[in-house]
Amino acid sequence: MIKYNFKKHLKESLNDPKFKKEWKESEPEYLLSCKLIELRLKNNITQANLAKKANLTQAKISKIESMSANPSFETLKKIGSALNCKLSIDFISK
Repeated sequence: MIKYNFKKHLKESLNDPKFKKEWKESEPEYLLSCKLIELRLKNNITQANLAKKANLTQAKISKIESMSANPSFETLKKIGSALNCKLSIDFISK
């Protein structure tokens, strides 16, 4: 049986200019997803509990965490409030 090695696969995939461009462009969504999951776990709450506190659906939280949704600022503010956090947006020079 052949084992799948994500790091090796990613390294090879990044040699493709089209893939590399898409990968870099998805970074903000990835960082948002990671931060949301980190905060949710730090607060020891499930997606369902977070959704209830934010007046959203569990499916919506799941889609944001899996980078399958493009949440509005209003949605992000609701999630932040439910996690006792303030939403902060920043632009960083390249």
